Amino acid sequence: MSTTAADLNDLPYADGDFFAFEQLLSDKERDRLAEIREFLAREVRPIAVDCWNRGEFPMDLIPKLAGIDLVSPVHRQGHSNLFAGLVHAEVTRADTSISTFMGVHDGLFTGSIEALASQEQKDAWLPDIYSMKKIGAFGLTEPLGGSDVAGGTRTTARREGGSWILNGEKRWIGNATFSDWVVVYARDLADDKVKGFLVDTALDGFSASKIENKIALRTVQNADIRLDNVVVPDFYKLANANSFRDVNKVLKVTRLGVAWQAVGQQLAAFDVARRYAVERHQFGRPLASFQLVQSQLVQILGNAVSSMGMMVRLSQLEDAGEAKDEQSALAKAFTTARMRESVAIGRSLLGGNGIVTDFEMAKIFADAEAIYSYEGTHEINTLVTGRAITGISAIV
Repeated sequence: MSTTAADLNDLPYADGDFFAFEQLLSDKERDRLAEIREFLAREVRPIAVDCWNRGEFPMDLIPKLAGIDLVSPVHRQGHSNLFAGLVHAEVTRADTSISTFMGVHDGLFTGSIEALASQEQKDAWLPDIYSMKKIGAFGLTEPLGGSDVAGGTRTTARREGGSWILNGEKRWIGNATFSDWVVVYARDLADDKVKGFLVDTALDGFSASKIENKIALRTVQNADIRLDNVVVPDFYKLANANSFRDVNKVLKVTRLGVAWQAVGQQLAAFDVARRYAVERHQFGRPLASFQLVQSQLVQILGNAVSSMGMMVRLSQLEDAGEAKDEQSALAKAFTTARMRESVAIGRSLLGGNGIVTDFEMAKIFADAEAIYSYEGTHEINTLVTGRAITGISAIV
């Protein structure tokens, strides 16, 4: 069974926005969101399951994504953070892998340049990044460092004349098998501080190998990266990336993007479960006519709406320049927990059909596990929030 945005339009509350949060957007933003939804229904959702099954990225989609112009809606296009979040949720709703590709290129990679590069560096790099002529990746996580990478970055950088020499390994680097550039964070041997570098993937000593056998985000080309005496000219050292505190400026914002992904994932589960419940007949009547099935659908919708409500307010705080790290942490922890519950209910509602990707829900269910884990685990984000409300750190 395959559903599309067009298929859902004949059902009540077709957009799933039960509390009409989209009314908070400007007319221009609502029109733009509708345009993007139509694009996703036409170009992304129809190919999503096949790409996921094969574990291959649809490279011919990149020019189409460039044409719809999704990169940097806030800094470059002047849209609100609420609009940017709702767009990210809609891309996730169509396909989590493509939203992760965009989250890496637009959020983590482009966000690093926008937040931490000098104006001269931005002028040199951003035009090709915005137009997607150059695709980027974000190199922070390491084989032996995940939650503790802030204080334990093993990849090193050594200044030598007018260049930097990078050595080390990175893991789970999305887009890195085909990206043109990777922002690599490495520990400066001179002062033990984490610094950022724009690394051309064609440089000698740089290699990336695809991570195989994933059960989530199979379309995303995650890679293990090796840096073996990679020489990076000084101009490619990000001017304002001089400590892990600087890295956190990027992560605070991108953590919001992952929380919006959790919203989109729940809306995707709702779309598929509702359509299935209406169309599938058991005991001579639609599944949707049974009380327990309606209860399951309402629980998924309630989880999605509560998650969306939290994200709407947090986006407003971000627009006002008032959002805090601990608020992003709570949002990521809360929305992904509700997402995990929602997709499990959706998978159960489909019964046996919920474990095959033909009916979409199996892909939605599996992809949720990746969202639950990246950009800070549920446990770490919980402890960041706990530290904020008690003044006591329980992380170590």
